[in-house]
Amino acid sequence: MATVTPAAVAIPSFTGLKSAGASKVSRAAVKFAASPRMCAIKSSLKDVGVAVAATAASAILASNALAIEVLLGGDDGSLAFIPKSFSVSPGEKIVFKNNAGFPHNIVFDEDEIPSGVDAGKISMSEEDLLNAPGETYAITLTEKGDYAFYCSPHQGAGMIGKVTVN
Repeated sequence: MATVTPAAVAIPSFTGLKSAGASKVSRAAVKFAASPRMCAIKSSLKDVGVAVAATAASAILASNALAIEVLLGGDDGSLAFIPKSFSVSPGEKIVFKNNAGFPHNIVFDEDEIPSGVDAGKISMSEEDLLNAPGETYAITLTEKGDYAFYCSPHQGAGMIGKVTVN
């Protein structure tokens, strides 16, 4: 049978967050005291409120989480986006990561993106290149629709891709 020992868990401060009715969320600690027969949790409504605020903050921060990482160039040296076609939700981050066969870039085809989206604002310039392994380019798309993209140095070799924002 396992025994439980006394412990203290600190909930981090989120002093920069504001919510209706609260100007700051302060640091709080929830203490657990244990004996072989009983485990008592000492807490207050304030501590519970801090935990709720921390959970809400985590959810807000997670909403801008990484949706997908797309490799530029296959492990076998192929000139391809891996995956070539994928879907994300609006606001999710897409990270294009230089893998092999570089230099690469990401250019969105202005004729194959949703109406009203500026291809120049979401693309790398055709002169900018990711030249080393591990270099990245990140983009967050908010408008729903299909977006075609390519690597300008390798477009002729078939290095094209498509993302659907749904």
